[in-house]
Amino acid sequence: MIIPPIGGLGAQLSVGPAEGLTQGSPAGPAEGVLQGPSSAGAEPAGGESGGFGGELTEAISSLEKTQQSSDAASQALATGTAKDPESAVVTVEDAQMAMQLAAQIRGKATEAAQNIFQTQV
Repeated sequence: MIIPPIGGLGAQLSVGPAEGLTQGSPAGPAEGVLQGPSSAGAEPAGGESGGFGGELTEAISSLEKTQQSSDAASQALATGTAKDPESAVVTVEDAQMAMQLAAQIRGKATEAAQNIFQTQV
């Protein structure tokens, strides 16, 4: 797993695929939380301009996909249909760490915004 440095746009937090799932499962491989553009100079999905908003939207979308993959892995583990229980547990743990990272980033962003609003000119 690669943990990006703070402020490292384009760095990736890679989370392995959910290999322990059955073939008919609805969720695909787990995606990383922070991912850079898929190709250099490519226009972001949804017609958004790049920058912070585009990166934030991409990160939230990736987090959602990771959580969906975790849900499918935990369901497969609970029903006993997981081919590889170890990879299903790893998928769930990776999703948990990704959610904790997102919560910490949200907390720091909220704290920074409050500091800006309290700054007197």
